[in-house]
Amino acid sequence: MESVSAPSRMLVSGAAERLAALLRPGRVYRREDLAEMSNAVDRHVRELVAEGLVKKLAQGMYYVPRVSSFGPVPPEDAEVVGSFLRDSDFLVFSPSAYNALGLGTTQLYNRTLVYNHKRHGVFKLGNRQFDFRVKPRFPKKLTPEFLFVDLLNNLEQLAEDRDAVLRQAQSKLSSFDLDKLKRALSTFGSVATRKRAKGWLSA
Repeated sequence: MESVSAPSRMLVSGAAERLAALLRPGRVYRREDLAEMSNAVDRHVRELVAEGLVKKLAQGMYYVPRVSSFGPVPPEDAEVVGSFLRDSDFLVFSPSAYNALGLGTTQLYNRTLVYNHKRHGVFKLGNRQFDFRVKPRFPKKLTPEFLFVDLLNNLEQLAEDRDAVLRQAQSKLSSFDLDKLKRALSTFGSVATRKRAKGWLSA
């Protein structure tokens, strides 16, 4: 298991050093998690943050950086989001993923979507912005069929040529698993998306 380097740990108090020894690189911790390991959590966390052994993500949220040959490595998105939501039921992805569908989308988006059941809004966690959207249903992982449906659901919000994307989407229907696509449309599609796709499929 990775650990904090000895030279840095010598610069914090013994109690803060003991707390650091309990923390795992790559993990995100809430203040209440750390309070279970320390009898003076705020002071000890301040010491660890000052030495760079722990970094602050947001109010009451911290992470322990892993160290690579290129320097400190931020935590995985799933680790950050799971700690923020206190939940494991969510889907994290970038709208840039739509580009893999071959429907003519080309934009790169500097934002990360989080479909979940609890929080809605844009939150800055560390130096990243996460766009949390409450959805009644979403898959456990991305599939081409889900991305196709989600692209159509959100087309009005994207910086793309709407008519060109729709033409490509209609012409590429046969490249998808149609049974999976129909299930994705039924489960995740908006009323407008389902109506549009139904017209394409019956044409």
